[in-house]
Amino acid sequence: MTGRGTAVAQRVRHNSGVPEIENPVDGTRIAYDVVGDGPPLLLLHGSALSRAIWRGFGYTAALRDHYRLILVDLRGHGRSGKPHTVDGYSLDLVIGDLIAVLDELKISRTRVLGYSFGGFVAMGLAMAHPARVSGLIVGGASSRSRKGTFDKLYFPGAIDALENEGIEGFLDRWNEARSWPIDPATRTAFMANDPLAMAAYMRRADVESSLPDEKLAQITAPTLVFVGSEDTHRVDDAKHLAATIPDASSVVIAGHDHSTTIAATKEVLASVEPFLASL
Repeated sequence: MTGRGTAVAQRVRHNSGVPEIENPVDGTRIAYDVVGDGPPLLLLHGSALSRAIWRGFGYTAALRDHYRLILVDLRGHGRSGKPHTVDGYSLDLVIGDLIAVLDELKISRTRVLGYSFGGFVAMGLAMAHPARVSGLIVGGASSRSRKGTFDKLYFPGAIDALENEGIEGFLDRWNEARSWPIDPATRTAFMANDPLAMAAYMRRADVESSLPDEKLAQITAPTLVFVGSEDTHRVDDAKHLAATIPDASSVVIAGHDHSTTIAATKEVLASVEPFLASL
């Protein structure tokens, strides 16, 4: 992963009053919010969600008194810009979005917590800009090739369903494939998405390179890896990360799968809060 361009990010503001910054490489607008006081903590959500999950699942309320929380809508999600081109979702561009936000806020170094795709991005950030990351928390994530990931996480043909049936059709199909219903907070976050942007993002994930083990082994930030015990597609990946990143520990959240682990706030924070306090 290398830098792309040296242009300066431009600050803009959405009509809703949400602060935004433009990625200087392609001009995509990135929406973010800052809540709380203390050492900075960058929170990165998973696929098809938004920064709203951190409030919806109670992380903001639990952490805001101790940390300055930087809540970012990753490109293609929430109130951020939504390119419809597959190349608009390269990892280099996503990492550039985060650097633009951190630079705008004059944050030289931060703790980072990312779940699922947010965890993949968090590891990419720690690899590309090690001096900017003081601690790394990676949940339900993998460093390996993500080809076919969304067929496994949701249902076979998930990307085609987004393009042809829209968000409602996608959610109906996903609900049928699950062992229990989609929780209201997750459904609300999904409904805010542009289906064509989501499809482009997912198709990019299918061709995005894995994060090389030799690069993971160079991550210098203390790292916590967590995963749900029923997250069958990510349990082995979490073990691999914990074994490959030098200063890494891991925890399993019992009884939860990929979509419910991040909503198990009390259980996740029982490991996350002591780790953060140790940094």
